[in-house]
Amino acid sequence: MKIIKEFGFYIFCFLIYASCSSKDPRPHIILIYTDDMGIGDLSSLKGQVVATPHIDQLAKEGKIFEQYYSNAPVCSPSRVAVTTGMYPLKWGINTFLSARKFNAKCEQQDYLEASAPSLAKQLHQSGYATGHFGKWHMGGGRDVRNAPSIHEYGFDEYVSTYESPDADPLLTFKNWIWSPEDSIKRWDRTAYFVDKALAFLDQHKDQPCYINLWPDDVHSPWVPYEDVQDDKSEWFALHNLVPVIEEFDRQIGRLLTELDHRGLTENTLIIFTSDNGPAPSFDRLRTNQLRGIKNSLYEGGIRMPFIVRWPAKIEAGQRDVVSVISAIDLFPTLCAITNTPVDQRLDGIDFSMSLISTETITDRQLFWDYGRNPHFKFPQGRDRSPQLAMRDGQWKFLCNVDGTQTELYNLAIDPREQENQAIAHPDLVDRYTITLQQWYVESDQSMITKELLTSDL
Repeated sequence: MKIIKEFGFYIFCFLIYASCSSKDPRPHIILIYTDDMGIGDLSSLKGQVVATPHIDQLAKEGKIFEQYYSNAPVCSPSRVAVTTGMYPLKWGINTFLSARKFNAKCEQQDYLEASAPSLAKQLHQSGYATGHFGKWHMGGGRDVRNAPSIHEYGFDEYVSTYESPDADPLLTFKNWIWSPEDSIKRWDRTAYFVDKALAFLDQHKDQPCYINLWPDDVHSPWVPYEDVQDDKSEWFALHNLVPVIEEFDRQIGRLLTELDHRGLTENTLIIFTSDNGPAPSFDRLRTNQLRGIKNSLYEGGIRMPFIVRWPAKIEAGQRDVVSVISAIDLFPTLCAITNTPVDQRLDGIDFSMSLISTETITDRQLFWDYGRNPHFKFPQGRDRSPQLAMRDGQWKFLCNVDGTQTELYNLAIDPREQENQAIAHPDLVDRYTITLQQWYVESDQSMITKELLTSDL
């Protein structure tokens, strides 16, 4: 009898432990990082391209931040910023990663070092299951065959596209972004990534999950159905972008519905944003008339949609038009929300109180770099910005590394950056030039030798 009682006691303790361990109160986190989506692509942000009812519903049930910035105007460095919580310049990545020859010409590394801080790694150490489903583009692909596995950045599971160290063969029949011979067709890829994210949640019911849902929509070429895939003249047409966005929106709606069916809506934090501005913009239609596009440090290239929903903590229907936040802030913010210790010095700030309350953030500076040498060829014309930029309160300042081409805009009254105030405010220009140049010099860790740069590549 004594043995039976002791056995029963141990079973009771085990059940109590199992019950406690399966009820981690921390939220699931799904970071939807859209590819090349401008703020004008969403009807919830007054966009005129196409109606996006499911993303609009996400916004109605959550909170919109109208002054959120990517930390780069192009794919790879913007993803480095999200991953590390640091300016991508500090990890020697300043434009999209490509073949080794191109990377060297652009004075950048071939991949993000696995030793870099990683949000997923930090959350994994704190008890989160971690999954990456979609585009990676922080190393691997083309002739870069020594990039670290995505596992090394803290992910339990991943499925990725062509621009990654271990691409999914169902998505990469050929060594390019997509192919008509891919098993998963171009128009079905977002659905495929949503399926993977849902399956990951199902596999980890007893622990909180952090998921990168990083589709390669709505990046061109736009191939919404089979009739278009062999006609290159149609790949960059606005009338084909529209159904691509519509299908993307449907898949976001399906994700929300499936979360609801699983009883996960209440305690799932969804973050919806984009890596950089659109290209093309169709006369700024896709940037809501903001100046600049992808590869530009003007607002259209770096000011992105940012929607959060977390019914357990965030009151629905809010809009923050004041707080200035950025991609580097996600790392410290999500660690604060999940009670995860941060053991590295990051560039971002914790804005968790602005998520769950009406507290705002305005007193800060943000910095950008893009376009350090003639190999940075796009864009041209009025959307081509100087190489460096900073945001300080209402002021946006841009200049080249050598201090030339100074531009100063008061975003409070001129968000489209039409009136250069540099001549009217010489003291600000002098101060900002020094600040920006100093930041650049201290941050640049490109580690590319002069001999390599001057050799015949």
